[in-house]
Amino acid sequence: MNDKLKKLIDEYDNILIGAGAGLSIASGFEYGGKTFIDNFKYMHDRYGYTDMYTAGFHNFKNSEEKWTYWSKMIYLNRYSDSEKALYKRLYNLIKDKNYFVITTNVDHQFQKNGFDKERLFYMQGDYGLFQCSTPCHNKTYDNFDIIKKMISIIDCNHKIPSDLIPKCPICHKEMTTNLRCDNKFVEDEGWHLAKKRYDEYINLYKNQKILLLELGVGYSTPIWIKYPFINMTIDNKQAKYIVIDNGYVYIPDEIKNQTIIMNENINNVI
Repeated sequence: MNDKLKKLIDEYDNILIGAGAGLSIASGFEYGGKTFIDNFKYMHDRYGYTDMYTAGFHNFKNSEEKWTYWSKMIYLNRYSDSEKALYKRLYNLIKDKNYFVITTNVDHQFQKNGFDKERLFYMQGDYGLFQCSTPCHNKTYDNFDIIKKMISIIDCNHKIPSDLIPKCPICHKEMTTNLRCDNKFVEDEGWHLAKKRYDEYINLYKNQKILLLELGVGYSTPIWIKYPFINMTIDNKQAKYIVIDNGYVYIPDEIKNQTIIMNENINNVI
């Protein structure tokens, strides 16, 4: 099956990649287990949490405690690792192709591992950006410097100094991370430019020979990648749809002859 995938990648010039959380998990990101205990043992001991995702929804007592947690979580998942071997191998497979990537991941791994930022659409946001929590305006702000400063001076009670709590430069209310989790998500100028490039790519190749490569996309938010990929395949008889995911996958009968399902670990396949 891997040989068939390689042959298809060689055959198709246009490749649209849709990536979900399963890709980053396969690359080695671990939100629970040893990584969580090594970095957030206090969250386990105090509140019983066992993974970073669930702990992020904790009702923190104050902003100092909240940003202690979030600064370290952001640093670990956005800034600490410069490269992931799986992403690098994927890039090497398609780097000479006319590719585009849409992803619900917010860890920025595509850009870190060589993918052209002009061919990326991070439609769910970016751990590396802050926005106003209100929001009072549609702009985002790079957070590397403040995150690095926060994690450098966390005290023994797992709190940061109050003066490091990020505040909106316009309304002075507290900032938040630019993640799509409610109706306050800021779609800034960069987001809209990326969406425009994505829409242009789809419109240009919607009736041409194209390979739709779906990697680790589950059913928590299928409206962003999975359902559009299925509909694109239905509408375009020249499209080939490949799903690589270690889990349940449903494919409509009308595109089964255009679809290859690889129910395997993405890391092993790539």
